[in-house]
Amino acid sequence: MYPPVIALAKTMFRLLNMRITVEGAEHVPTTGGAVIACNHVSYLDFIFCGLGANASKRLVRFMAKESIFRHKIGGPLMRGMRHIPVDREAGMASYKAALENLKAGEVVGVFPEATISQSFTVKDLKNGAARLAAATGTPLVPMVLWGTQRFWTKGHPKNLKQRGVPITIIAGEPLHPTRKDNADAVTAELRTRMTAMLDRAQREYRDRPEGVFWQPAHLGGTAPTPESLLAAD
Repeated sequence: MYPPVIALAKTMFRLLNMRITVEGAEHVPTTGGAVIACNHVSYLDFIFCGLGANASKRLVRFMAKESIFRHKIGGPLMRGMRHIPVDREAGMASYKAALENLKAGEVVGVFPEATISQSFTVKDLKNGAARLAAATGTPLVPMVLWGTQRFWTKGHPKNLKQRGVPITIIAGEPLHPTRKDNADAVTAELRTRMTAMLDRAQREYRDRPEGVFWQPAHLGGTAPTPESLLAAD
């Protein structure tokens, strides 16, 4: 089911005249297992993260919350594309499924922030992506997206018919963690790299208006600051 879904997505990109920039696609290996760790700013991120691996002709198996697999439309699609359901109350089964995919030479996509970042900065990361890469000896590829939040993000109505929206996709140089490495230390380095990549994507973005919900506060937007979100939690 994956190839026709990709073809449909690319058709929609053209119809909406999206201005998509992909940088660093060569960092996604063309063969063998790999973990892609991507930031999370919208409900559509898996589509564009997958596009970042498309130049390497890889199909990314995403780890996604189990409730999506129960949706009457989304469920059959997710299962048909062999994505990996995650039960947040009992995550070991999904972790083992991801391990098996990696050992079989698949690319596994992870959103290590776990939930959408409403501040549009990189939140604290869970260490699962680092642990998966270390356990299987596969590269850990950092990736960031910017612009996808303009279509549909947490706390704002979706607007899927916008035309000409720029989308930035950046893949960074892989990390190569081993079983001897501390997973939290690897995760800290991953976050540092993702933060630098996202900061550059934001500052080089074609559209940079102030006072809009989809811009982070430090760039003049009205998105909540990380500090205010932490206080609210």
